[in-house]
This record gives sequence, C-alpha cells and structure tokens, in this order.
Amino acid sequence: MARVTEIRYVGYGVADIEKERAFYRDDWKLVEMGEQDGMHHFAADGGDELYVVRLRQDDANRIDVIALATASRADVDALHAKVAAHGCRIIFAPRALTTFGGGYGFRFFSPDGLPFEISAEVDRRTGRPLTRWEGIPQKISHIVLHSPDHRAATAFFIDVLGFKLSDWLGDFMAFLRCNEWHHRLAVLPGPPCLNHVAYDMLTVDDMMRGISRLKKAGTDLRWGPGRHTAGNNTFSYFTTPNGFAVEYTSELEQVDFEGHEAQVHVPTPTTMDQWGIGVGGPQTMPHPKADAGLFQPVAV
Repeated sequence: MARVTEIRYVGYGVADIEKERAFYRDDWKLVEMGEQDGMHHFAADGGDELYVVRLRQDDANRIDVIALATASRADVDALHAKVAAHGCRIIFAPRALTTFGGGYGFRFFSPDGLPFEISAEVDRRTGRPLTRWEGIPQKISHIVLHSPDHRAATAFFIDVLGFKLSDWLGDFMAFLRCNEWHHRLAVLPGPPCLNHVAYDMLTVDDMMRGISRLKKAGTDLRWGPGRHTAGNNTFSYFTTPNGFAVEYTSELEQVDFEGHEAQVHVPTPTTMDQWGIGVGGPQTMPHPKADAGLFQPVAV
C-alpha cells in the first residue's frame, strides 16, 4: 500500500530572513546548500536529504510547505488519488518538480489548510558520519502540528497517508509513525499551525553540547533538558529569531512498524518529563495561533 515513508523538509516564509539564515547556519549548525528562486536551503550534515529547511523572505511568518517522502512515482500517484478522493484542495497534481533537488511530486492543503508536498526521486546528498560531542543535527526527527479537530487530523494521516498510531498522551496528543521510529508526526489540539520541528542528535551528550552552544550564542532554552515518555526521547526546545519552535532530541525509540501496539500515557509531570530537572514546560512554549499561510499556496 502506498504511504508516506519519511520527512523531507519544512519550508518557511520569514519576515527577517537574514537573522533566520544566520541562526540555522551558525547556531543550529545546518549546512547552507545554496539559493534557488529566492529560496535558501539548509541540510543536516548527518543525513542524506538534500535539505531539511527552506527559507524565503515574506511579509509574515508562515509555513510554505511540509515535504514528505514516499517510495516511488507510483506511490506519489496513488497518494494523490487518495488525497483528492478525501476532498483535500490540490495545489498541483503529480508532476516533475522544479524546486531544488527536483523529483516527482504533488502538493495539497490538509483539511486544516496547511500545505504539504509528497514526492519521490528527489536528489540526495551524502551525509557524513557524525562523532560524539560534535553537537550538530543528524536529520529531522519529527514534526508536531496543531489542529482544531485533532482526532480528525489524526485519522487523516492514518487513513489517507498511511501513518500508524504509536501512542496517545491522554486524549489530546497522538504520536504517529511512518517507519521504524516511534513518531515522525504528532498532533495536538489548537488552531491549525506548526508546533515545532525536532532534529535528531547522535547522543544525549550531543544534545547537551548543542544546548551549550545555543546558550552561548544567546538562544535560551524554552523547555528542557528532559526526557518524554511517549517515544522515550530526550528533548530541549528553543525558538528561532522569527519565532518558530525547534527542538534538539536524541534516543527516540525504534518500534516494529507493523506490530507495535499503541498505548495511552496518562499525563503527569513525570510523563511529560521523566527527569523533571529542566527549565520551563509546555506553558513556556510559543502560544499557538493559526498559520498566516492557510490555504494560500506559494509560487515555488
């Protein structure tokens, strides 16, 4: 069955592109890959995605696209048919992509109005083996979204895009997998928007080294360091100069994609953070508000 298999990148429109570029290049430690059509592309040095962040100048901060991978052209076509049958607004049908890295894919708005792309045959890069204590991201780990109907959004990702349910946190947060990792997406209640994008670090020591680097550069922790229960991953949350939440994480749980059985974790302080030693909490994260780009496609 055709399904999403991985996250490719997140594209942002930002009001202050130079500050955001400097943050991702100098502080977050992504690799600047080049500019095309006014878009600036950044790769994670440990991964083989050609880029994981795309930035462009805009009057308002918004999400331009959340790009997901599938295995083949045939799967692109099959997923397009399912998305269209579900009644989603199609931005463009499957075609050769002219964006950096090429490939074959289509774009659509989720039922909530967030823009997605599903693609295959995109150019790859050769990631390098990272060593402990470098403290730089390997790849995108997961993306968390808000939805005004989080149960319907969860069903959409499962029934239409082929994700599987890994766990619930209470009745308000669903963790979804598209491969062997415990979650690649999670969904929370709230106005339609991005909550945060998380990046895998090689070890917990690398996460801590990254925290140190960011603090020295003037970017303080919003929440962390800690360890969640669902997925058992460590966490540390920050915000970029334009106000988008980002996370360094490590040790995300691997599960059996087909056989893992979901459970419900009862929310408690030690469920949210098993360590209980860090600063902040969910209340110190940016307050969710509807994305400025809902149902508004970008040209590229």
